Amino acid sequence: MNAESGFLISLGQALAAMALYQDGHPARLRALDKSFERLLDVARHHSCVEYSFLGSETLAGSRVLDELARWEWAAKLAEARIERIEIDSDVTREAFVGFVEELFDQMSGRCVDTALMRQMVRSPIRFGRLKVRGSGDGVAAQARAAQAADAVVVNLTEEVAATSWIHEAVGRTGVVPMAEVESVVCSLAATMHQEDRMLMPLLTLKEYDQYTTTHACNVAVLSMGLAERLGLGPSEVRAVGIAGLLHDIGKVAIPHDLLVKPGRYTEAERQIIQNHPVEGAKLLLKKERGIGLAAVVAYEHHIYLNGEGYPELRFPRAAHYASRIVHVCDIYDALCTERPYRQAWEPDEALAYLQEQAGRELDPDMVTAFSDMIREALVQRVVVDAGQAPAVLDSQALPLVK
Repeated sequence: MNAESGFLISLGQALAAMALYQDGHPARLRALDKSFERLLDVARHHSCVEYSFLGSETLAGSRVLDELARWEWAAKLAEARIERIEIDSDVTREAFVGFVEELFDQMSGRCVDTALMRQMVRSPIRFGRLKVRGSGDGVAAQARAAQAADAVVVNLTEEVAATSWIHEAVGRTGVVPMAEVESVVCSLAATMHQEDRMLMPLLTLKEYDQYTTTHACNVAVLSMGLAERLGLGPSEVRAVGIAGLLHDIGKVAIPHDLLVKPGRYTEAERQIIQNHPVEGAKLLLKKERGIGLAAVVAYEHHIYLNGEGYPELRFPRAAHYASRIVHVCDIYDALCTERPYRQAWEPDEALAYLQEQAGRELDPDMVTAFSDMIREALVQRVVVDAGQAPAVLDSQALPLVK
């Protein structure tokens, strides 16, 4: 059996071991070690190892691995939206173990924690959906391109720069510059209403270090849109937008090296990351200008509908109404953002995941309203490149999700 096939068989054995044994069990560690050794055998001869899973066929590069025609894990991976795996030759064991754990989580139906921002740097292992060229999608792509040409072009250069400056200023002084925050939110709100129907300008990052800025703006836009959809008045919508823009502000207290760590967090590091809601609330409560709602949302945006999540509550309870709004928007944007180790989820996939979590993690009424909003809004993706004006990537003149 060739090295490429041998690695995939060992990968399937490692995934099976993870289902049978707890973390740290010797059998689980042996399976991971064996699979990593097989991977190194392949990596010695390739700068990047590429696998694709097409129905019952498994490919290494462009070569069909006939010996794996009956390999059951190919169908399991494809069913879990894992149709492509790319591995760089400089992969480390730590990165490999983290990759296998991510595969196992996704195949088990568990979503990556939206708070863990280690995805901000390129991973030596990546997985996602397979983009097939030359299919019937070409007609749809041409139609979308034509629609984009006619669509309003959104330039969010100032809003992106201002949000980046806000994060830098808070990290440096520990004080939230509310005048600039309110200016960004008002500008985003005005942009949303320059069309006959709601325009949702969502930023797409070009560099992973831009995640904090783009995510903050996206959550603010989505949260204001959802607040309007739910019937809140203008002042309440603006307050929710401020809360959305600042929901992750506590991460300024986290060392940058930890935020961009490419491997799995240790338990101690995870505790630091999961403390960002507390740090954010503390920062916001220093202000005297009535932004208590933003402090509440910063503290609660990882609290589940049933009171679980974090930070751990002494007496489990549902989160504030505004926190539940931001929670839905936070997860959706995280799923629809491309990460170094996986491609961005398609909008319908992300909405399906929100629906799965409705009633447990998320408020079902919020999920329903959010899904309707995304289907009906004019969603425009804007690429952000440091030092340049954002450029329109794609625009949907028709509903984004059918």
